[in-house]
Amino acid sequence: MSRIGKKLIELPTGVKVEIGSDTIKVSGPKGELSREIHPDINVELKDNKIFVTPKRESKKARALWGLYRALIFNMVEGVSKGYEIKLEIEGVGFKAIVEPDALSLNVGFIHPVKIKKPEGVTFAVEKNVIIISGIDKQKVGQISAEIRQAKKAEPYKGKGIKYQGEKIRRKEGKKVVAAKK
Repeated sequence: MSRIGKKLIELPTGVKVEIGSDTIKVSGPKGELSREIHPDINVELKDNKIFVTPKRESKKARALWGLYRALIFNMVEGVSKGYEIKLEIEGVGFKAIVEPDALSLNVGFIHPVKIKKPEGVTFAVEKNVIIISGIDKQKVGQISAEIRQAKKAEPYKGKGIKYQGEKIRRKEGKKVVAAKK
């Protein structure tokens, strides 16, 4: 039995759900998302609550049960509240510029690193903080990981891009270690 799959999903006010034979469509104040449902999973809507159950008792169906419950919950949260991830840029001369269809990062390379903006995701820059927001949790998380990958924070001086609140484990340099001896 899936502990996550057993939990039902309560719909907040303003969120509408349409369940087809193999798709689910969730719409709310922030936008609309749809997803195909695996044939082994059954999704029902009763009394403003979504119930996710497996159609048959197999190991694969039990694994998909928890997965699809989490995916549908993320869709409901996305269209009602949205998702936002903040990244911090640290380093002399490091900056980010929002362009109409991309994010341009000047992070110590000869050329600026350009990251294309996927549909449904918005970028904003405030001083040294990049804010990525959207209704699809997977897209927001994926694009923020790609931005961070452009120049990960290094362990010696901490220069680079990191998630807000992320602690970079610092290392001592060779000169510091040699001076201690």
